Amino acid sequence: MRHIMWVRIGLAAILICAAPGAWAQSAATGGKDPSISQGGDNPEPRTSQPFSGETPLPPAPPPPITTPPTTSPIAPPDAARSGAGASELGDWAVAVIAADWRSSQGQPIRAFENSRRDLSAAFLRAGFDADNITALSLAPNASGAAMGSQRAVAAIEAVTRRATSGCLLYFTSHGSPSGIVWGPEGIMAPQVMDRLIDGWCGTRPTVIVVSACFSGVFVPTLAQPNRMIMTAARRDRSSFGCSEDATHPYFDGCVLESMNHARDFMTLSMRTTACVNRREREEGLRPPSEPQTYIGAQMQPLLPFLQFASP
Repeated sequence: MRHIMWVRIGLAAILICAAPGAWAQSAATGGKDPSISQGGDNPEPRTSQPFSGETPLPPAPPPPITTPPTTSPIAPPDAARSGAGASELGDWAVAVIAADWRSSQGQPIRAFENSRRDLSAAFLRAGFDADNITALSLAPNASGAAMGSQRAVAAIEAVTRRATSGCLLYFTSHGSPSGIVWGPEGIMAPQVMDRLIDGWCGTRPTVIVVSACFSGVFVPTLAQPNRMIMTAARRDRSSFGCSEDATHPYFDGCVLESMNHARDFMTLSMRTTACVNRREREEGLRPPSEPQTYIGAQMQPLLPFLQFASP
């Protein structure tokens, strides 16, 4: 029996949200993504250098996807059973991280900062508690000082210690096939992110959103039975909307649009993917980014009970 579900909705994402040099690496794949095309492959994740200050981690395969989970399934909480899903989300830790502030050409942009601000507000309206939402920027301030990766990691750890029912972690940045841009330190690799999330959230229900080019590269490494993962693109595709005049990256903008109508994470994923597909198709953007959604076996029965507050 298969215990992990891939959700791939549609095919269809004015500038590409890729780290410099990333598109050339993607072109070598020929537009194919063997890690997701069969919906059950278990590829060896790519290796990459973590951000500064971290010890490189050895590559490790993602969890098996054809054997039963080794931990007990997550039971729907009592509040969710009674229809009080929004109050249950109030004890979830939420972190929204804008990890870059530059265009692909190195020019300052506001798109990621706008997403950090507006997504935090949207999650508050959805029923998450303001005291448990942290919105972080790795951009330097006017004097040139930046938060730095270690302070950002500590801030996320603090909110996950305070709110312990679940985790919602949203990363918005540029990306490459090696990972996402993580402030001035460089690239955060999938293996590093996986290790950090294990420390922050453990086995509690966890929703991870990675909004960046090539962000599908994170799915095989982050996949766990207690996690749902949404990415802005498959592992060999760019996403769009990171130009100097963009308000939000296209994927983030579609998440925000979909939050006005979605009642749970599953509906949010479906609506966001449809929104990205539609916008890319209308603007003739190719190749399509093909946002990805992964749902672990323990999350599948829980998601319908995690209801957002009514808009």
